[in-house]
Formats: sequence, structure tokens, C-alpha cells
Amino acid sequence: MTHGYAIHPRKEAHKEGIAALTGLATSVVSDVLGRTIGAVGILPVNKSPVSVCGNAVTVCVRSGDNLMIHKALQILRPGDVLVVDGGGDVSRALFGEIMMTVAKSRGAIGAVFDAAIRDVDAFERHQFPCWARGVNMRGPYKDGPGSINTSISIGGMTVNPGDIILGDSDGIIALPPELALEGALLGKEKELTERNTIQSILDDQYDYAWIDISLKQKGVL
Repeated sequence: MTHGYAIHPRKEAHKEGIAALTGLATSVVSDVLGRTIGAVGILPVNKSPVSVCGNAVTVCVRSGDNLMIHKALQILRPGDVLVVDGGGDVSRALFGEIMMTVAKSRGAIGAVFDAAIRDVDAFERHQFPCWARGVNMRGPYKDGPGSINTSISIGGMTVNPGDIILGDSDGIIALPPELALEGALLGKEKELTERNTIQSILDDQYDYAWIDISLKQKGVL
């Protein structure tokens, strides 16, 4: 390892956890796990609805530089999600159609950037889910340094290599594999509760009493 550079092996996917979480909404899973997980300010660039659930391959780079992202593309495997900590800088795009094509050819199912990307129409055209902090046509530097498969932070959320990345049109969350099954179980229970609540509203049977109870407890009513 040279100073400023680190390349570690990818973590194998937690297949059971990924299968259990697939299809669940990020908002629901975040809610049932304390509403403390989820990246802020990183949203899908695709125009049509998107969803992803896969294994995190993490990259940390210097602002505006994508050399180590190119290296990370070489270790991607089917089912991986590329997650890049670009320091929140959006002055230069770190990823575009060519790199997306490489990632997709290696079986990656999505990409997440706390940074800018470009060629957004290509992500829609190829139906490749991508979340980013921004869009910028300006190209990146290719000098380094950076690290691959180390702990990173995107949008205020820690992501470790091998975490399960769950993403949809609302955003991105990362779950350690040991929380996956609990999150999936609680998430499915909450989704059932929410469906029942929506049906009660449609049937004009929704109980609003909790609102006044809460306000009375706060001394408002």
C-alpha cells in the first residue's frame, strides 16, 4: 500500500439479507430501524422509478478525481453496487456513460455518488440505477489518491464494504448484513400496517384521535 492509496478485496454479498430486503421501501426500513439510516441529499438521476438491493463496493476519492473508481470497476461482480465518497464535491463529474457501461458489463446493478455524474440520459436509456449529489458536464482529474473497500461516508451515512445497499426513488440506505433480516422482518410488518391504514382512510374509518391525544400531552389542547 502506497501512502494515500489503499486497495482491499471486495466483501462477498450477504445473499440471504439481500433477498429478504429486495422490494422493500427505503423509507419503511429506515423508519423501523430508528430513522437514523439514510443518505441526505443523494437522489436518483433516472427519470423513471428506480430500485436496487445489492452488495456495496466502496470507493473514496479526492474531490474531482476518479482514478480509483476506474480501478474499482475491475473488481465489480454481479449484484454489486458501486458506492463512491467524493466528498460531496459537484464541481466535476466522476462517472458517466463509458464507466457506467463498464460497471454494467461486469454485473453491477447500480451506483451511488456523493459527488456529481454526467451523461444522465444514458442512465435512463440503459435503465441503470444511479444516485448522485449533482450533475456536471465537466470531466474529472485522473491522478488519485483514493481507497477501495474501506469505510466511507456519503450524505452523512456510513457505508462499509459488504453492506447491503437498498435504494429507490426516495434515496439510499445502507445496512450492515447483521441487521438485514431484522430490518426486512420489521419492514414487512410496517408495510402491512401502512396498507391497512391507507385502506381505513379510503373506507372513511381512519382514527384521528391520536393527534389530539398527542397535543393534549404537550399541553396544547
